[in-house]
Amino acid sequence: MNSGKKTFNPWQAAWQRFHSDKLAVLALAMLAILLLLALLAPLLANPRPLLEYIPGRGLSLPFLRTFFAPESTEYCIEQIFNYALLSATAAMLINLAVRKKIIRKITGAAVLILLILPFILTKPRLERVDYRNTPLPDGGFRIMALIPYGPFEQVSSPLTPPNRQHPLGCDELGRDLASRIIYGSRISLAVGVLATTLAMIIGIIIGVSAGFRGGWFDITVMRIVEILMCFPVFLLLLIIMAYFQDIKFEQSILAVIGVIGLTGWIGVAQLARGEVLKQRQMTYVKAAQASGVSSTRIIFSHILPNILGVVMITFSFGAAGAILSESSLSFLGFGVQPPTASWGGMLRSAFGDPLSAWHMTVFPGLMLFWAVAGFNLAGEGLRKAFDPKTIKQ
Repeated sequence: MNSGKKTFNPWQAAWQRFHSDKLAVLALAMLAILLLLALLAPLLANPRPLLEYIPGRGLSLPFLRTFFAPESTEYCIEQIFNYALLSATAAMLINLAVRKKIIRKITGAAVLILLILPFILTKPRLERVDYRNTPLPDGGFRIMALIPYGPFEQVSSPLTPPNRQHPLGCDELGRDLASRIIYGSRISLAVGVLATTLAMIIGIIIGVSAGFRGGWFDITVMRIVEILMCFPVFLLLLIIMAYFQDIKFEQSILAVIGVIGLTGWIGVAQLARGEVLKQRQMTYVKAAQASGVSSTRIIFSHILPNILGVVMITFSFGAAGAILSESSLSFLGFGVQPPTASWGGMLRSAFGDPLSAWHMTVFPGLMLFWAVAGFNLAGEGLRKAFDPKTIKQ
């Protein structure tokens, strides 16, 4: 019988408290804009036309080959973002076109799998056509990106200040700074999200296992964690990244993500252990154990959902820290390697003459502030939303 009372949903209540925090909503909007900037990078900054029509040859999409096979040393990250853009677009179209839920799921899964094929089958091809200065035949047209320059192209004099052609100026090699900042957002978001996710997975596995099992296992694991805490993490990052440079590991962004992720799980493990120790004493856990529910089911069905809020808070602050770590490594020359665009690397390029290269200090610095402030403010909003003291009685 329905008593007419509404069922209390803690997640919905937390979202309402988060939504009432103006700074948290602003931070969410900042991160959404940054994500859109990273996803739409090939459509916003590209030296190849997005669409071209030549009489007798018809329509073509010259940018498409480099979309599937990026001309970049960090092609893995580029392909991940390009695939995410295609997947998100396909998912929206499927949701609009297909009504039945089961058909929508099957169609969506099939499309997501098929979208992987172009990234595997397309091979990179060097193309040095200067579309900006190549004249079109009568009746032809081109639709160029908003910024018709690539992140690796030398298109002007070194350290060109902001002007009409280059709104944010050019770097020390004459590359358009706006284009490099847009592609640099992919590097920062990739490091922030992927490195923090890796650290969270490791930390949660270790922390939950130690807290739930307890006894000698808990004591041994936490003593190891305390020993690892004694190492200076940033110095360890420098040593490991220097080793990767010595062996000439090309995918430097993957090395940065792996190193930050593998050194950033210690705090997460301690936090997860503390939360599990509290949850383990709750009545619902003891009742489940008395009923013969397996430990695995208790962890995944009861404990993890109840500590997920705290984990989300840690993720937000951890992502901000990972972005700062990557920028610091790149500033010192041990992070993402040239010619890949990195905000920290751009700041390093301006270090020699900051007055002449003021635009290379201001604009990458503002983007770095944007990303870190967005994650930190979002984390603070999550902390308030999941804080029991903020729940109205």
